[in-house]
Amino acid sequence: MPIYAYKCGSCGHAKDVLQKMSDAPLTQCPACGADSFSKQVTAAGFQLKGSGWYVTDFRGGSGGTAAPATSDKTGATTDTATPSSTEAAKPTPTTDSASSAAPPTKA
Repeated sequence: MPIYAYKCGSCGHAKDVLQKMSDAPLTQCPACGADSFSKQVTAAGFQLKGSGWYVTDFRGGSGGTAAPATSDKTGATTDTATPSSTEAAKPTPTTDSASSAAPPTKA
C-alpha cells in the first residue's frame, strides 16, 4: 500500500497516511477539523534491487554507458567494469637495476 503525504491548508498540519489506492482521499484535518486536508505531490521513492540492476543503468541521460555483464564458468554474473578480486590482489611487477641494465655489446 502506498503512503500519501497530506497537509492542511488551514492550520498547516502535515501527516503521512498509509492508504489503499482505491481508498477515497482524506479531506478533514485530524488536528483542526477543517475540510482543507489535501494530498501533496511528492517524489516517488524506490530502489532497484537484485541481480541485473546496476547503479549506472538509470543515471544521467547518456544511455548504454553501463558495462555489460558476463558470466564465468560457474554461471555467476560479474560486472566487467571493475577488476576481479584476484586481479586487484596481483602485485605489480617491479624492475631491479640488474635486469634493467642494457645487455652487453660484442666488440
